[in-house]
Formats: sequence, C-alpha cells, structure tokens
Amino acid sequence: MTVTHDQVQAQLTGPGQLFEMDEVEVLGAKVRTWKHAPTTFRALLENSRFHGDKVFLAYEDERITYEEHFRRAATLARRLAEDFGVTKGDRVAIAMRNYPEWVVSFSAILALGAVAVPLNAWWTTPELEYGVTDSGAKVVIVDGERAERLRDTAAPMIVTRSAGGLPPGAREFAEVLGEVDPGATLPEVDLGPEDPATIFYTSGTTGRPKGALGSHRNLGQSPMTVAYALLRSVALAGKDPATAASARRITLLTVPLFHVTGCFAVMTATMFTGGGLVLMYKWDPGLALQLIEREKVTIMTGVPTNAWQLLSHPDFGKYDISSLGGVSYGGAPAPPKLLERINDQLPQRQASNGYGMTETTALAIYNSGPAYLAKPDSIGLPVAVCDVRVSDPLGRELPVGEVGELCMRGPNVISGYWNRPDATAETFVQGWLHTGDLARVDEEGYVFIVDRAKDMVIRGGENVYCAEVEAALFEHPAIDDAAVIGIPDDELGEQVGAVVRLKPGTRATAEELRGFLAGVLAPFKIPVRFWFRDAELPRNPGGKILKTHLRKETLGL
Repeated sequence: MTVTHDQVQAQLTGPGQLFEMDEVEVLGAKVRTWKHAPTTFRALLENSRFHGDKVFLAYEDERITYEEHFRRAATLARRLAEDFGVTKGDRVAIAMRNYPEWVVSFSAILALGAVAVPLNAWWTTPELEYGVTDSGAKVVIVDGERAERLRDTAAPMIVTRSAGGLPPGAREFAEVLGEVDPGATLPEVDLGPEDPATIFYTSGTTGRPKGALGSHRNLGQSPMTVAYALLRSVALAGKDPATAASARRITLLTVPLFHVTGCFAVMTATMFTGGGLVLMYKWDPGLALQLIEREKVTIMTGVPTNAWQLLSHPDFGKYDISSLGGVSYGGAPAPPKLLERINDQLPQRQASNGYGMTETTALAIYNSGPAYLAKPDSIGLPVAVCDVRVSDPLGRELPVGEVGELCMRGPNVISGYWNRPDATAETFVQGWLHTGDLARVDEEGYVFIVDRAKDMVIRGGENVYCAEVEAALFEHPAIDDAAVIGIPDDELGEQVGAVVRLKPGTRATAEELRGFLAGVLAPFKIPVRFWFRDAELPRNPGGKILKTHLRKETLGL
C-alpha cells in the first residue's frame, strides 16, 4: 500500500510524536515550530552529554567523545569569559579548517551566550579583515594559516595548529584551554530563543558580504528539521521510521564548517542525534574512499561536486564502502545525471538532494528516495514547519505551475542581516524570505528551481557574486568594461568566466588579470576563462548588461 505525503506528515507530527508542532509568536508573527526542539544551542549542547562515551568527532588519529567535547567547550567558555572578558552578545570569530577545535570553539562561544562568527577560511586577508571588523569581533580563534593572514588584526587572537611562530600578542589554543576540568560546567547566562547566536557571511549582489544573523531558535530548530526530512523519506519509501531513527549515523563531512551546510545540516544535526562526525583536512575523493572504509561511514554529505568526484575517482571500487547507506548533497544545483551515476555505481544506496540557504539555517526543502527517482530535477517538498510560495515581482502569490520568485517562512528563517536594515527590509518582507531563486511548484507541492534571479555563479557549492568579481576587475587600469558569467561544468556545476573589454591603447592577458585578482579575491572567485571583446558589451535601455545574451554568444547557451 502506497502512503501519501499527507499521511506521513500526519503520522510524524501527531500529538505526542517527536515532530509534534506548535505555533509561537516570533518577532510579531505566528510561526509553526518543532515543539520538542531545543530552545537554545546551549540546551542542545547539554543534551549531547547523554551520548557520553560515544565518539562525536574523528579527525585523522584523534577521537573526541561527546563527554570530552562538552568538557572542552565548557572549559573554553570559561576561559573566554575570564581571560578575554567575553560576555553575552559579544562576537567571537572563527577562521580555520575543519579541525576539532572549530567545533569546540563554536560550542563554547554559543554556550557562553556570545555570537559565533564563522569566517570563510578561503578568504584573502582583506576579506577576512572585513569580516572581523564588520562583526566587531572581540576575539578571533584561528588556525596557523589564518593567523598569518590576520596577523595585523587588532582583535585578540587564539591560534591552534600553528606550524611556526605566533603573531605578536596571540596565544596558543592549548595554552588558553589549559587543563580540562572533569567536572567542568557551563558559565551561568540567561539565554532565550530569540537571542542572537551566529553571524554567517553571505555575499551580496552588490558591495560587501552581508552577515546573516541567526538566533538560538533558528539553531535549535535546524537539527530537528534535518531529522524530520530524513525520517519522512524513510516513511515515504514504505519503511519504518523508528528503525531508521535507532541506527547510528556516521557522517563524512566533505564541506567546510563555515558554511551552513556543514555547520547545521551536518554538525549540529549529528550532535542532536548522537551520531559520529568524520572530519577531513581538505576534500580529497581518494582519501574519502579510505575514510569510508576505515570509519565505517554510513552517509556522505556535501555538495554535488563531492559526490561527482567520489564516483569519478580511479580508486573507486578498490575499497570496501559497503557501510555507506547514502549520499546526500545540497548547496548547489544537482544535475539529474548525478543521480543516474549514483544509481549505477552505488546501487541500493539512497541519494538525497536538499535545498537551503544561509538565511534558512540550511535545510528547508528535501527530496530523497522514490520521490527523487520520480522527480530528479526537483529539490523536493518543504519540511512540515516551512511554508513556500512562488511570487510575482509585486509579491503576489502565483498559481501552481507558474514561475516566480521562491519565498519561504518558518522557524529556521533568520530575522535579518547584521547592521544592514536596508538589505533586511529588501529580503525579508512581511515574514517571508525572498530567496532570489526563480522556481515553480507542481500540483503535488514539489519545488523546482528554474533559474537564479540573483546575479550569481555557484562553483562547487561556493557562491560567487558576479558584481564582486566585476568590481575587482574594474580596479585594473586596462579594463574598460567587464561582465562575469557562469560556465557549465560537470564536476563543479559552474566555473567563473569573464567577458572583458579593454581601454583603447591598453593590453592585458588572462594570466595578468588572474594575477591581479589573486591579491584581492579568494581563488575560487577568480575567472578560469576570459573572453576579450572589442565591441561594447550588450546592455538593456537601463544600462544593465544582458548576460543571457552574453552567455549565448560566448557559450552557445
């Protein structure tokens, strides 16, 4: 007997069930929430102690249990308060690779009532300095590589895994942490669901990156959303959700923790369920195959590029990856061809495609199992606490099947941007988040992303806003005009390309332009290909470059 989505939702969210819902008022608006979700991250951290001696974090030869993680986080929280004067509401930045110290630092900052500010570890020195300055970070916790880039920052610095000397005034992470107290407790602080918890930077279509300000409610609801999406897929496939819920998940994290996919869709969700999290120094598909075998990984989570590269690796088939029960991805468009490859090379494994944003605290819409096979070009159904609608340019809801801007609301949607009332008012309208993505919804409620309304390239899960790259190009003395476009790429989804027009009498090569950009942009933002034009770039009457026209001219698309 086939079960419907409505039947499954009623089963999972009924009175007394784990996913029972409640309606609460958030910032003056009524919102459906998960009734039994942690109200703050601090509550989530305290609950994680019940998992005791289970291994939470695995990194190379290091193993940290849930109890050890709690003690380290509690000890570091006290050190931040006592040694650095960090109090509730203060911002503390984190800039490092996916080391265990990232997770411990994040937990300590939030448990103290301070605001964690994860910075993109790929950023250049000016970009990192901007994040520290814009957030007003009171302390920065970094690894050795980021310490060098931020050596001139005015904020006190804590450095972990430094290969050389420390910048002047910086302190070693291990020295700050000191001896971990077996009876460590969290500092006393009065925290509520609406208190600010995180600032994740997301690039804007114009100007500097915006800090997405997340609350403790957002963070507490997020892992419950992930758990609901997973168990809904199990139930829709005709299997018992209770059996799936009891199985311990060991997740290989293939994306950075400074992105919401890594932090919320994976790390806090793992903490919530008592699973294990396997960290990597950097993404390497060959190493990933080894880790799946060694750590008995049950799920690999990342962006579509990670799955594509794993399946394409020459050593695929040489390792025992029978523990791997599924591959989950989001953060970038997933081509239907990827699902075909997973079904071919990983038969009987479940592929999952999710949709979320920094502004939705990661996952909000999810497609998996038989539904994904039936509709591989859909991002799926919204979770029970989230509403979606498709709107026209005036904000009016469009009928089923029509294309418009995807809008969302729910307890996972943030309240706005840090110190950016203008951007907040533009993006968050009457409780609805305007995503900037063009979509349609079919008669069964499945969402299909048609295009991006924002001028953006998504390279391997990294957002590259074209205006930022164009602004950097215009700093070059030979550039008269420039337009950045996405180049389709099987592995990364898109690569960054640029069409440029040089000033009369000047010369510049692609290699020279890439070298010029290297000092101001992170490597993933630098165009891999340049097209040089003598004619003016095509524009509409309002002066906006016709990028659709440019893509057709240069790429035949």
